[in-house]
Amino acid sequence: MARLTVDDRRAEILRATVAQIAERGVATIRVADVATTLGVSTALVFYHFRSKDRLVAEAFAYAARRDLDRLADVAGSGGTARQRLVRALRLYHPSGSAAPGWRLWIDGWSTALREPELRRVCRRLDLRWRDTIAGLIAEGVTTGEFTCPDPEAAAWRITALIDGLSVQTTVHRGVLTRRKAEAWAYEQAARELGVTTLA
Repeated sequence: MARLTVDDRRAEILRATVAQIAERGVATIRVADVATTLGVSTALVFYHFRSKDRLVAEAFAYAARRDLDRLADVAGSGGTARQRLVRALRLYHPSGSAAPGWRLWIDGWSTALREPELRRVCRRLDLRWRDTIAGLIAEGVTTGEFTCPDPEAAAWRITALIDGLSVQTTVHRGVLTRRKAEAWAYEQAARELGVTTLA
């Protein structure tokens, strides 16, 4: 059996860590569990990641790359700014296969209150989302699709509303339907952007 390259081994460890976080939660994940899953020693995991905090932070960044790549694809794809904004907001909502990712992020945000490395990663990823949404809004203002005096502030308010509603639909299942939460978010976004409807 061929030895894994350093990059391949790191990616394997990160995938296993993401799976362990999704299964056990950040608070109870142990490096030993990640190592056991892969059939390697904890020393090997620590060779690639100097601490559990670093491993968890990099695992979150690894998990987010796929979503950020999809977001970049949507933002750079064809269509009007309005069409691309709607597609980007759909990516942001916890629906279908995205819902497990929201459980991961809620857990990560909670842990980030106490873990500086994870806090830096979460902040960087949140800002990437917000900057992309703000850019699409600004583009829509330029093309005359939206009327919005402050695209950055509008992006903050829209994503903050979606974050809050997503926490409610993910943590408190059955209290608020995803469909209703999405409708409220689109209604508010439309008001922010001076249009009758977004979707």
